[in-house]
Amino acid sequence: MPRRLATLIASGALALLATLAIASPAAAVTPAQRLSVLSSWTQTSASSYNSWNSARVNRAPWAEYNFNWSTDYCSSSPDNPLGFTFNLGCYRHDFGYRNYKAVGQFPANKSRLDSAFYADLKRVCTTYNSVVRPACYSLAWTYYQAVSIFGSVAAVQQADIDRAARMKAQAEANAATH
Repeated sequence: MPRRLATLIASGALALLATLAIASPAAAVTPAQRLSVLSSWTQTSASSYNSWNSARVNRAPWAEYNFNWSTDYCSSSPDNPLGFTFNLGCYRHDFGYRNYKAVGQFPANKSRLDSAFYADLKRVCTTYNSVVRPACYSLAWTYYQAVSIFGSVAAVQQADIDRAARMKAQAEANAATH
């Protein structure tokens, strides 16, 4: 008899919990929670970038945050200038700009977003051969200056890319003769 009573009580408790779960959905994401996640994904560190990229690839757990994941990558500038893969750095930069603007916190965060962008591009450059790395760093600096000063990489000029292309070609030629 006590075992049966315990089973009935347990069943009733589970039924009550199930009813409460259906009747009262989880609390919506607060603005403070949204800002906290947004901040954690837009820092200059590699771990911040990796967390953002993981969420970008698997957005479902973050759906209730209503982040804007749209991007035009590097705007009208090349996404992968001279073969250097800047596209995801541009994507995360767009993510930061769009989402901070949406919550009215852009001016206070622009400088950090631009610095995170530059850090992302420099990390890309470290993955290339040391011979061509200076050309990559030169382009990373140019892209950073464009967003820092003008707010967009669209300000990157063809002359900047041509200069880096000459730098890259010269470095490759020097490496081939040594």
